[in-house]
Amino acid sequence: MGRCNLGLPTSALYETVTCVQEERGTMHFQHQLAVFICILLTEFHLSAAHGVKWTYTGPDGEPSWSKTYPFCGGVFQSPIDFQTELLQYDPTLRPIEVRDYNLSTLEQLTLGNNGHSVQLSLPSQMHIASLPHRFSASQLHFHWGSPNKPAGSEHAINGNQFAAEMHVVHFNSDKYPNISVAADKQDGLAVLGVLIELGQYNPAFDQLLAYINRIQFKDQKVQVPAFNIRSLLPARLDEYYRYDGSLTTPPCYPSVLWTVFRNPVSISQHQFLSLATALYASSEQELNLVSLKENFRSLQEADDRRVLVSFRDGRGLAVMMTPPFLRRQVVQHLLAGDLSDLEDEGMSRLLPHLAHKPGAGKMSTDRKHQHSWSRTFPNQKLPKVKSQDGASLFTSHWKNSRNTGLAGKYWPSDSKLCFTTLEQRVRHRLKGIPTDRQVVEAVKEAVFPELNLMSYLDCKSELALSTIRHLLRHRHTDEAAELEHTLNKVGQRARKTPSVLQMISEDANQAGLSTATTRKSPHSKASLRPHLQEVEWED
Repeated sequence: MGRCNLGLPTSALYETVTCVQEERGTMHFQHQLAVFICILLTEFHLSAAHGVKWTYTGPDGEPSWSKTYPFCGGVFQSPIDFQTELLQYDPTLRPIEVRDYNLSTLEQLTLGNNGHSVQLSLPSQMHIASLPHRFSASQLHFHWGSPNKPAGSEHAINGNQFAAEMHVVHFNSDKYPNISVAADKQDGLAVLGVLIELGQYNPAFDQLLAYINRIQFKDQKVQVPAFNIRSLLPARLDEYYRYDGSLTTPPCYPSVLWTVFRNPVSISQHQFLSLATALYASSEQELNLVSLKENFRSLQEADDRRVLVSFRDGRGLAVMMTPPFLRRQVVQHLLAGDLSDLEDEGMSRLLPHLAHKPGAGKMSTDRKHQHSWSRTFPNQKLPKVKSQDGASLFTSHWKNSRNTGLAGKYWPSDSKLCFTTLEQRVRHRLKGIPTDRQVVEAVKEAVFPELNLMSYLDCKSELALSTIRHLLRHRHTDEAAELEHTLNKVGQRARKTPSVLQMISEDANQAGLSTATTRKSPHSKASLRPHLQEVEWED
């Protein structure tokens, strides 16, 4: 494209139009127009999604985040409450290894007030070495309560909130060049969470708090001498909670591998007050100054997620997780149609039960809303999340399983689920001018099965019914009936909850697929057989 560089968003629509006009002699006009429209939509989306004011309270507060940032109303959100029933002991979790955290005092770091928190920039040589990829440090920041209510941590343990919380944010530097590129990728970020309680004076934190009065107002920054960042972390890095979650501020991308340390660090009452009383969310020029306090997000639903822990808590918490290879076999059986083998091999216990499990979150208890895409948009199909080669992750594996049986392992590690691209695709497929709620629900329906399956294979989620429905979307309904029979034999199920067979049939009907006969009863196999696409089976 020469100097126009249409591969990147331009800074103004005028520049885009001029660029297309100048290139008219070297491009086919239709291709030209398509590129222009694509950039126009992207530019519109970016201008709408960035630079929009958001706050923790007031008209732009947390309840309104999803109007501009739909993932904030989506799934796999953070923070969460580490309830005992969500915890699962994983003896394979290694102690966290942080490298190059002891910075030279000759180095300078930038400490700033961004209007939402106090943030310290970090050099990328700092990294976590105990994860599958190298995660390089980018910044750390804080969340806290108020002088009258020193309960401002984002995560909680069985409902107990701490005074504050520190997040050390890292990005996957093996795969992405910087944190901006990594932020909206499914495997892009890893955050170390440190719970902070009121107690003894902590000299390590004074290396930041000593400069707090020089960044009172939004956008103010100051250079501070570097120090040993490790001194801000708990003494023990081998005890922690681990789960798949999201950014806790807009745009709330579910791109974070969370590690929250079990043992809090302490700061004194005086240190806490210096953080909670000195700062403003407003710039110095504003007439009405707003104090920067209570900058924490409310607790989010669990969404069928599990929380892996690296410790036993002394109360018998020794539930072992199911090995990932068994979970892969479950997915392979579902894809290949070997449903009877699930019970023969004792793996049917890994399938979800429809009865409510305490602490399982809204994706378990609010199943009546799981068809929101079909109900809201009866003539549209659920948008497929696509991998880099343009094929659906599940459809691609489906074709491979037909050719190779169960020889290949299902493991979507090659996929890069890009949430910005997903949102743009969803908005494009919604006709007319969709409401904010419609966009949120469409994004939620599109992203949950992908995240749930990947998290399930890593043992950090339960396999949700909506994900099973997604896996079976190319199946005949008699195949779904076989699964229904398997679930019935294993389950002790709550009959008031819609069955897998009913859900698949309902989806087919609402998608505009005709049925072979008029439905006579909800369990009539003949009446629930839509004309689905023919597929081949290994068995």
